Formats: sequence, structure tokens, C-alpha cells
Amino acid sequence: MSFYNTLVKETEAARNGLYTVLQLTDGMQGDISRETYIAYLTEAYHHVSHTVPFLMTMGSKLPQSKKWLHKAIIEYQEEEVGHEEWILNDIEAAGGSKEAARNATPNLETQVLIAYNYDYITRKNPVGFLGMVYMLESTSTQIANKGADAVKDKLGLSKKAFSYLYSHGELDISHMKFFEETVNKITDPEDQAAIIEVAQNTFRLFANVLRAIPHKGEMKHAA
Repeated sequence: MSFYNTLVKETEAARNGLYTVLQLTDGMQGDISRETYIAYLTEAYHHVSHTVPFLMTMGSKLPQSKKWLHKAIIEYQEEEVGHEEWILNDIEAAGGSKEAARNATPNLETQVLIAYNYDYITRKNPVGFLGMVYMLESTSTQIANKGADAVKDKLGLSKKAFSYLYSHGELDISHMKFFEETVNKITDPEDQAAIIEVAQNTFRLFANVLRAIPHKGEMKHAA
């Protein structure tokens, strides 16, 4: 079994846990309010704004023997630059305030997701950050386009309010192939274990990010 297939298998439980979060399952059906969508985008802005700094930090912490990963890191950086601004544009198109989102204090759950990754990169193993990459990109390929279509249709919003989700739904299909090729070149058992650990933990942490988003559907389901 390739390492990529091992990663998919080892993260199945955590991934399935994410996919049961009420905010996500309702979002996939378009059963969320405009306020919930904007709140989701606001938290997305804050963690996505760290993607390039994460990658830069990872690259700076790699030992000489793993510098070959720089090429992959650079390619990811070039793809990710400016995506947080797409999210702010989506917020404005959905009727929210770009500046309010930019200046908002992210929820504690979002701060924990961000802090966990910086800590792991700098204190434990920088290669482990590829687990976060896997979590984000595999999730996007599964839910981005379908969720965007459902929310757009139910709320009657312009497609301009979904540039982030649509772009990731399309981009991350090719990204996943590149990711698979990259991680299958990683043979160090400690690096492989680090990637699996970070992926498992970030699926859980991202689930918490979504659960913390105010959602009126919680009242409906609790009744």
C-alpha cells in the first residue's frame, strides 16, 4: 500500500467525524442562513490567511536532507497567494463587510487550529504540516462545489459570493494528484507518522471550527 493510501485509511474516522458536523451537513443541503455563511467565510479568512506563512515556516524549518520538498512548497505557495482576499470579496458579495471580517477576532477554535500548526511545524516536525494540507484539500474536493451550489440556490446569492469555494473545488482535484505524488516520495517513518498525526488532529480541529459557527439549524435539530 502506498503511503498516500495509508494516510487516507488512517484518517478515515477523523474525516467522517468532520462530515457529521451539523453546520457542514446543513450547508451541503443549502440549509443555512446568509449570516451563517458569512460567519463561515470570516473564520475561513482567518485560517486561510496563514496558509502561505505556514508553508514559508515549514520550508524554513526543513533539515538539509529534506530540502527537496522546497519545490512542492513553492508550488503550493504560488497557488495559495491571495486566496484570503477572494474570501473577503465573497463576504462583500454576500452582503457582509470585508473590513469587519478582516478586523474580527477569530473564534478560539480557529485560533487553536492556527496555533497547533505553527507549534507542530516549529516544535515537532515541519513535514507534518502536509497533514493539514491533506485535510484542507481532501475536504474541498468532497464538499466545495456541491455546498456552494446548494447555498447559492437556497439563499439566492450571486455566484460572485462563492469564488473561494468554487475555485477550491476545481483546483484541489489537481492539487490532490500532486499531493499524492509528493507524499508517496516520503519514506521516513517519522515523517509519515507526523503527517498522519497532523491530518487526524486537524480534521478534529476543523470540525470544532465549524461547530463554533452560529447556526440557527441547531435549534431546529434540538427541537
